[in-house]
Amino acid sequence: MDNCDDTIRELEAFLDGALSEDGHHSIHAHLEGCSECLQAFDFQAELRSVIAAKCHNDEMPPGLLSRIEKCFNEDFDGDGRIG
Repeated sequence: MDNCDDTIRELEAFLDGALSEDGHHSIHAHLEGCSECLQAFDFQAELRSVIAAKCHNDEMPPGLLSRIEKCFNEDFDGDGRIG
């Protein structure tokens, strides 16, 4: 992955292990050569770790996921930017 925007967009899938082997290698190679994307990766990985540790035994309140999805649908315009 040569493009930082594409790399940042794929970080969630990368962290989830949901990329193809080629996609995984591409993101990994980009992170090795791009300190800004590596910082974004480190932040997301640490955030996931903290959330997992803090919410380990907590159940998600009813309707929370749908409220979060609604916020994303309202806050982003068609090209992925906050509008």
